[in-house]
Amino acid sequence: MAADGPAARVVAAPGTRAALLDTLLDTLRDAAVRDLAWLLLSADLLRPQPPVGALANPFDTPAELEATVAWLRLLDTAPAPLHRDLAATRVTRLGRYAERLLGWFLQHGPAARLVAAGVPVRRAGVTLGECDFLVQTQRGERLHWELAVKCYLHAGEGRGQLADYVGPNLKDRFDLKLAHLLNHQLPLSAREEFASVGHVGPWTPQMFIKGWLFYRYGETSPDPVELDPAHGRGWWVTRSEWPAFAASHAHKWRPLPRLEWLAPARAVRDSEKLLHEGESEAEAAGAPYVDAQTLAAQTSHHGPTLVAAFGEDGAGDSIERSRGFIVPDEWRAQARSYARQ
Repeated sequence: MAADGPAARVVAAPGTRAALLDTLLDTLRDAAVRDLAWLLLSADLLRPQPPVGALANPFDTPAELEATVAWLRLLDTAPAPLHRDLAATRVTRLGRYAERLLGWFLQHGPAARLVAAGVPVRRAGVTLGECDFLVQTQRGERLHWELAVKCYLHAGEGRGQLADYVGPNLKDRFDLKLAHLLNHQLPLSAREEFASVGHVGPWTPQMFIKGWLFYRYGETSPDPVELDPAHGRGWWVTRSEWPAFAASHAHKWRPLPRLEWLAPARAVRDSEKLLHEGESEAEAAGAPYVDAQTLAAQTSHHGPTLVAAFGEDGAGDSIERSRGFIVPDEWRAQARSYARQ
């Protein structure tokens, strides 16, 4: 990469990693490579949480960041080895998909190196937990990374508390996740039992927490102190609010399957076909995009559903403009109750 390219400008100006990611996502074509770029360069969901919760940084130096950008661009031209690695085991969970992507980078990328992944810690035959990644940097630092990719919806309480951020199916809450991370997962590598796994420490624990937080459309609330203000943001609306919202927002939509919840989506022009309500199934075969009315019908019997609005770039490719959840009308009251538990 030329010295005056995008990466060179970014490493000379700390804090502009988001601009670099935007530049990459404007050019990278392969979905898995885009997801990996997003995982490495997107904003953390959290600020540091001392004394235990330091943030992981995939790049020790500006040179490593620049080399990684060049490596991602090259991988985008020949992504088959990454695809084979992802296909080696059937991945169905978003967290597992993210683990495979980060593991690939640590094995093949130009920065920190993987020592071990998924290291179990046991006592008397009982598994206490697993260390997600043991990593050694180019400078020789030995790090224990805990990775999570989370998508939470703000329940709309307006209290500025992490408990107000809940999973779409109300089975997860951000404050509980953070407490488990700080009190159980990150301390695993310092436990006495960890010494028996064969990876000589000490290991410095760090959290690698990425994702998106979704806010009710049209409402604002103060950010909890734990959050990085630059975190990824989306919206949510109820089913009854959806028609008016969608009509003023976009005309081309698509549900996002769980494994597409990382980087904003992009599709080349040849692969798209807009589906309108009333088209036959044969006409709709292979159509990834629908209008708002059809999307409402498709999701009417589902729980909270993540969808994306699409527009076109200058090349005629479809690119994601925003993302958010359509939730049942009764969801907000249930979410508020769950946030108070």
